[in-house]
Amino acid sequence: MRIGITGHRGLSAAVEKLVRTSLDAEVKKHEPTELCGVSCIADGPDTWFAESVLAAGGRIEVVVPADEYRDGLPSAHHATYDALLQQAVEVHHTGVSESTSQAHMTGSEILVGLVDRLIAVWDGQPARGFGGTADVVAYARRTGVPVDIVWPEGAKRD
Repeated sequence: MRIGITGHRGLSAAVEKLVRTSLDAEVKKHEPTELCGVSCIADGPDTWFAESVLAAGGRIEVVVPADEYRDGLPSAHHATYDALLQQAVEVHHTGVSESTSQAHMTGSEILVGLVDRLIAVWDGQPARGFGGTADVVAYARRTGVPVDIVWPEGAKRD
């Protein structure tokens, strides 16, 4: 089973704890030897999901939206990003150099095209910018990829 992830970044530590618990529960629904998580490994849910898949004994594939993508992530996340990228069994590239919202959406479209299901850590609200979680969910639904929404009770975005 190939499962992709999309979700809101910048969640509080309290919401992170709730989301990580929910993602762990989603991962445990699948046989680890048959589980492949597909992620862009940005800080937040992308990384939490990849870490959960690996901890359960599954494997990960990474989609890199742009050559400059890592540079646009918080510097505190670079070591985690690099470690997860090294553990990927396959890395997919968009062929785009500049890390823009269009590149991020292109990366998400590639991700959706690779998976059987998509998990969305999503509050149900419209995207705050092009390529946001709502846009990825809408794309997945348009292309027939089932979407599982993870938004734990009590979670909120700032």
